[in-house]
Amino acid sequence: MQLSSTFRISTLALSLTVVCGFLAASASARADGRNCSNRTLNGNYGSASEGSLLLGPGVALPFRALTMTHFDGNGNLTWVEHTVINGTLLEPGWATTASGTYTVNSDCTGTVIVNTPNSPVPLNLGMVIVNNGKEIHTVLDSDAVSSIFIKVD
Repeated sequence: MQLSSTFRISTLALSLTVVCGFLAASASARADGRNCSNRTLNGNYGSASEGSLLLGPGVALPFRALTMTHFDGNGNLTWVEHTVINGTLLEPGWATTASGTYTVNSDCTGTVIVNTPNSPVPLNLGMVIVNNGKEIHTVLDSDAVSSIFIKVD
């Protein structure tokens, strides 16, 4: 009888420890007790972008790009890109590097501003963070281009 009581107490203690661990892990994933903040994005994300560059009335060029982006958790990012516009590769390989800033709102929406040598103006993106910060959806505000970023580490 003594062994059975001890086993039940040990099982209960183990179950409570596991539940507390899950609660602590989910609380630490929320920066500052909110759903999202700049710290939600931290690490490397691969992205694929596609759409059209709108150059004027009736002129749209197909756009495709891949990036490997590093978010530092403090509102800064860097990326390397591989971009094709209208079927033409802008630079071979991953030669183009870019940098920028991002701001994440507590409701997991936000903005990204990127300076890339492939654009004469900064890229302004609206974003939504999903899947506990493992995925980001963006749209470029001046063209018909959208992207999906997925965390790789």
